[in-house]
Amino acid sequence: MISRRTVLKGAALSLGAPMINRGRFSLFAGSETQYSVRTVDLVRRSTVIDMLGLLTLNYRKLSVWETDPGRFRQADFARLRDSGITVFHPAVGYFAGDIYTESLRDIKGWNAFIAAHGKEFQRVERVADCKQAKALGKIGILIGQQNSAHFRTVEDVNRFYDLGQRVSQLTYGGNNIGGGSSDPRDSGLSKYGVQIVERMNEVGMAVDISHCGDRTTMNAIEASRKPVLVTHSNCRALVPGSARCKTDEAIKRMAATGGVMGITMVRAFVRSAARVTIEHVLDHFDHLTKLVGVEHAGIGSDVDLDGRDTQVRPARRYDLDGIDYAKKIYDLTEGLVSRSYSSRSIELILGGNFERALSGTWTV
Repeated sequence: MISRRTVLKGAALSLGAPMINRGRFSLFAGSETQYSVRTVDLVRRSTVIDMLGLLTLNYRKLSVWETDPGRFRQADFARLRDSGITVFHPAVGYFAGDIYTESLRDIKGWNAFIAAHGKEFQRVERVADCKQAKALGKIGILIGQQNSAHFRTVEDVNRFYDLGQRVSQLTYGGNNIGGGSSDPRDSGLSKYGVQIVERMNEVGMAVDISHCGDRTTMNAIEASRKPVLVTHSNCRALVPGSARCKTDEAIKRMAATGGVMGITMVRAFVRSAARVTIEHVLDHFDHLTKLVGVEHAGIGSDVDLDGRDTQVRPARRYDLDGIDYAKKIYDLTEGLVSRSYSSRSIELILGGNFERALSGTWTV
């Protein structure tokens, strides 16, 4: 019989990391950070879903992977696997130019990439695919978009669904569907926007309101018959000056639909201060769970395994202080453990809640 202790020891060895005295693991080569047995156990047994999880923020590299899948190396896969994330939702936001063509190219690129690496990746179309990816040691790719302007007509919702898209953020900035958080005038969800939400509900595509302006956010929640997602945002109560963060009222309304909010790890949405750390990210989980319950909290990190500052020239501060984003799931889990969240609550945050919400949205 394989014991839990054997599984944990095997998990540590698979990363080339020793088990440390007093029940702690050093999981990452070259790092002195240690994690508790409970943290390692929780990550290893959970289907971890990052609802704005990016394989890379280096879009030149991503384009190469999509057009020439052979350039993706086993070392790249091993690093993604060792992050602890089971399912990535690597949605991007096209907001200028020919958005329809760019969105179509992006989704076809993901389909080609997944087809070329069928042993390592699995397209997530049903909730069961999340568990299957976990069981097979694969990484799940949940195809979505951060702007719904590629829906030129309501029939395009069906077309993109047939191509594999399962999540769509209604607005990035503003479009003919509704207003964005950066919109000086958010006139709310348009009549056409209502039709788009209705068609998304009908085919089984999840409605994402992360970037929507306040009025559009409320209108979209009211229009949807299915759970509404905030895949990547934080609590405005903790960052009062950020229009990208959601108000308590919006969070309550979202939760009432059965929806889930993914907390981000982007500095500006975590705290407006000189120092911003993983502890301040945990503050958002505390606020969210006290407000509406742990059943509506999830992860939407909005960052890859390297961080945003490495991709920006000249460098600007997007990243948290003192964080290695390759270890973010373990750091977050360790923090939740230290704040006395139960194991079941942590499992829900790591992915169980988004699985439940998606099962209430997807029709297959």
